[in-house]
Amino acid sequence: MQAMQFEQSVLSILKRDKRFDPQAYVFLKDALDFTLKRIAESNGGQPRHVSGPELLVGFRDAALEQFGPMASTLMKEWGVRKCGDVGDMVFLLIEEQVFGKQESDCKEDFSEIFDLDEALSSPFLPKRNQTGAVRGKSLGSVPS
Repeated sequence: MQAMQFEQSVLSILKRDKRFDPQAYVFLKDALDFTLKRIAESNGGQPRHVSGPELLVGFRDAALEQFGPMASTLMKEWGVRKCGDVGDMVFLLIEEQVFGKQESDCKEDFSEIFDLDEALSSPFLPKRNQTGAVRGKSLGSVPS
């Protein structure tokens, strides 16, 4: 789809549903491309339909790769707080005929597969051992 058509579709969505920032839709499109590429690479170069859970994993991984520790903050800023929000955006784009769907696809495919905020922030949190202490080198005392 050409960029102008995509932008027009997003503007059409925003006229009736203002929950998500326009950049969230652009990122979702990029995350779908990221996921399709990953699937094709693992499927002998052959593309295939992407399921809701597969798209969510791709969305998470693309966000972590592209935005690093800011991924969670940025998604919240864009109004994307949970997996179901990604599904809502997908189905808004389906209504605009930007994304396609199979008969078996439904919004419930995106129903809280994982905690999106945790999935985007936990890779950047300090690891704790079984006693609850943070693993790694001790910072020690600061010289005065």
